[in-house]
Amino acid sequence: MLRRQFLAAAAVAAALAGGLPAQAQQVAKVGLVLPMTGPFASTGRQIEAAARLYIAQHGDTVAGRKIELLVRDDTGTPDVTRRLTQELVVNEKVSFLGGFGLTPLAYAAAPIATQGKVPAIVMAAATSAITEQSPFFVRTSFTLPQATVVMADWAAKNGVKKMMSLVSDYGPGIDAEKSFKDRFTAAGGESVGELRVPLRNPDFAPFLQRVVDAKPDALFVFVPSGVGAQFMKQFVERGLDKSGVKLLATGDVTDDDILNDMGDAALGVITSHHYAAAHQSPENKAFVDAFRKASNARPNFMAVGGWDGMHVIYEALKKTGGSTDGTALLDAMKGMSWTSPRGPVQIDAATREMVQNIYIRKVEKVEDELHNVEFATFEAVKDPTKAAKGG
Repeated sequence: MLRRQFLAAAAVAAALAGGLPAQAQQVAKVGLVLPMTGPFASTGRQIEAAARLYIAQHGDTVAGRKIELLVRDDTGTPDVTRRLTQELVVNEKVSFLGGFGLTPLAYAAAPIATQGKVPAIVMAAATSAITEQSPFFVRTSFTLPQATVVMADWAAKNGVKKMMSLVSDYGPGIDAEKSFKDRFTAAGGESVGELRVPLRNPDFAPFLQRVVDAKPDALFVFVPSGVGAQFMKQFVERGLDKSGVKLLATGDVTDDDILNDMGDAALGVITSHHYAAAHQSPENKAFVDAFRKASNARPNFMAVGGWDGMHVIYEALKKTGGSTDGTALLDAMKGMSWTSPRGPVQIDAATREMVQNIYIRKVEKVEDELHNVEFATFEAVKDPTKAAKGG
């Protein structure tokens, strides 16, 4: 199988080097590989809606190239991601890949993007090491350490002395656990326990009972987008909402897409994240209004990753004058900066990661809806794991 994958990708690379027929060169295909069904379908739904909205607002032709969006459902399964990515590169001859709703899915696509020399925009997955898996990966989402160290800094300065962590047991969760603990304890805080919950079909109840027994000042939580409602339900069932234990989290937990469904139990939850639908800027107001009108839904941080991913694709094509040479497009993306609905952003030329503001937010009721209301800003935050390496 690996031999067949390599030979197929090599054939695509040869085709790119030798040039494609003139008619085919007038189209730039964007292959989005997303979980459109299954437990993480909200991620795919949000990213696809944002990508289609971007095309609707900016036109479907860039630098003489007609943009064709090809959306494929990987169901959140790495083997399916690998197969669909290869089909898009080998058979459809896409100029760009995008999406990747979870870390294992991005990892599955990495060797194909590398062998085919196809820029792959990571619009969702957040493990820090993802961009190291392929030189053709560019991220428009965020990394868990990027959001987590800001939360640890805030907690240490706001009266939290003893904390526990509860995370989903896979790459981003382990990133979050380590980043929070290292930063919090370096500031003089004490970690009294780390809890890891299975990613698939999680039951938080037995883990939350351990939090009840330990009585920390705060519980730091990371679960992937879409799982926060189930966590909050069990958090309340265990009486932790009235226990005096502060709930601190990354913004995945109070995901805008499901926040209203959590009910008043979510009020007061403090999170750190790079985007909220309530972010106050003209760019975000326009984005939220257009997204609601087009999709009858509130955009979340996955949507802004998809929106900015399409921006990167459009601007790269403009810079290359319509050339779809993968290396030229990648070079055009490095160092790119713009004003996103989330605020000012830049793609770090050395790491291909987003440099962006991280906000501390509190769940509040605004006009009878629950929103993540920002009250503090940490500007131009880099991924700390790569910043330490000189990235």
